[in-house]
Amino acid sequence: MENSIFVRNRSVPIFIGVLTLLAIAVTVLSEGYGTGALSVSFTKVLGMTLCLCLAALAMDLVWGYCGILSLGHFAFFGLGGYMIGMWLMTARTEQVVRANLQNAVIPPTEAEISAATASQIFSVVGATDWPWMWAASDSLILSLLLVVLVPGLLALVFGWLAFRSRVTGVYLSILTQAMTLALSLYLFQNDTGLRGNNGLSGLQNIPGLETVGQDRISIWFFWGSALALGLAYIGAAWMVSGKFGSIVRGIRDDEQRVRFLGYRVEVYKLFIFTFTGMLCGIAGALYYPQAGIINPDEIAPIASIYLAVWVAIGGRGRLYGAVIGAAVVSLLSTYFTGGRAPNLNLGLFTIDWVDWWPVLLGLGFVLVTLFAPKGLGGLVDVIVRKDRR
Repeated sequence: MENSIFVRNRSVPIFIGVLTLLAIAVTVLSEGYGTGALSVSFTKVLGMTLCLCLAALAMDLVWGYCGILSLGHFAFFGLGGYMIGMWLMTARTEQVVRANLQNAVIPPTEAEISAATASQIFSVVGATDWPWMWAASDSLILSLLLVVLVPGLLALVFGWLAFRSRVTGVYLSILTQAMTLALSLYLFQNDTGLRGNNGLSGLQNIPGLETVGQDRISIWFFWGSALALGLAYIGAAWMVSGKFGSIVRGIRDDEQRVRFLGYRVEVYKLFIFTFTGMLCGIAGALYYPQAGIINPDEIAPIASIYLAVWVAIGGRGRLYGAVIGAAVVSLLSTYFTGGRAPNLNLGLFTIDWVDWWPVLLGLGFVLVTLFAPKGLGGLVDVIVRKDRR
């Protein structure tokens, strides 16, 4: 029992306990299984927040523990959403086509149904044929595999090229941002096969669950998001608590010294970069069915910068800090940009929080950096008396 992750890392049982209590509370208050105190839309917001927390957890592993400031991890998040989104759009559109053709005088063939489905999906960009990248969109199992494999493969190839060349520091950050920008610009084109700036829509309509209301589907996705976050937290805590974690932190603090000790630094960095890319892919696959739509704007470089800001505000190098930062900023963003916050009349001018939210977020980031470099997670340390300062 002494070697159990629950013993070696005290944050694990606390985090899992809090996450479990949150899941129970949301279930009891939800419209699908409880009192209805929480609306379906807010239940989805909470589920999407957990997905963002999972992405922030991945970002903390690669930046807070390994020292790689990646400004492109939201690209992996978006790719995971696109992989599951293709299956959702294909299956749902095929159901609609079959329903429209079921009363035809001559029953349609499977080839005709496939062609009609493709025409309905891609007519918005002037195309009628299936792009090559949709070859696995008719299989849920293959699509779920691609959710992990495609972001992981991109992270593996990019990381191998960058780390073998020993690109580090700000240059590596610029490269990751360039990768994200290139992918975003590519997806904006109508001839890429992913519907250009129209993106993939209607993802909240789950095939085979037409008789199930969004009140229940929203809570199911919330449970799935909570389960994924809990398992990822346990796995991440296990990784950073042992010898592997010590080596990774050594790479962050003094990469050359770790290399001189005989460790293959590039292998460790490549593993962390690829693993966290796959985690972001899973987070994206859970996020966008709750959001209902995904488009290339979601992969813009600014999204990856926000991800780094969340981790910095929460406190990098602390798994729970990354989760706290993502949750706090995400919920505050929903409040201020969703029109819920009343405008502030200062006489000479009025502060519209929808427009001023980025200013508030930037100010918060600067204040945390200057006066609380350990982030919000440092407050947790003070509360549990880990850091008496």
